[in-house]
Amino acid sequence: MNVNIDLYYQKREDIFERIHNASNVEKLAMATLMACLTGLLAQIVLPLPWTPVPLTGQTFGVLIAGLFLGKRFGALSQIIYILGGILGISWFGEMTSGLSIFLGPTFGYFIGFILAAAFIGHFAEKYAQSRKFKKMSLIMLTASFGCIYIPGVICLGIWMYLAQGTFPSIMSLIIMGIAPFIFGDLLKIWAAATFSKVALPK
Repeated sequence: MNVNIDLYYQKREDIFERIHNASNVEKLAMATLMACLTGLLAQIVLPLPWTPVPLTGQTFGVLIAGLFLGKRFGALSQIIYILGGILGISWFGEMTSGLSIFLGPTFGYFIGFILAAAFIGHFAEKYAQSRKFKKMSLIMLTASFGCIYIPGVICLGIWMYLAQGTFPSIMSLIIMGIAPFIFGDLLKIWAAATFSKVALPK
């Protein structure tokens, strides 16, 4: 039993080291694959009648990108995802693409994806203890609320002001841009932090 556990620990250490010691070309390929995963998860969409921001699965891809690719290439994966969508790859929510989608009500969330992947990646690649379940959960929670929600609701408010001529109240922004997504994001954080506990060396 101990032999099997030691082998498991050694295997995940080897895989982690292989990823982080890969060449830039290999890391670019992995970032592109992670962008594809984000685009695939973005097709899990639940529109909500009171907000122009839908529920989607793509934030799980953001969490995983930072976790496995680190700060630079985790963020790069989300840049690739965004640029690909702008240039015509139909992997934004509901198989959409184009600059108008990027500059729409979810603009701030797109920017937040880059920030969140970089934030998570910074801790995941530099501090082994941060890869434990509780610490990674807190890091991902901070990334979700600080890196994604804050720019998300700020830009949502600006978009609504430009579209309707009035800036919504803070409570309205919370109801439209934060509250509907908390439960789903907590589930994604739990799943990603579990992934960190199981798959990454400590």
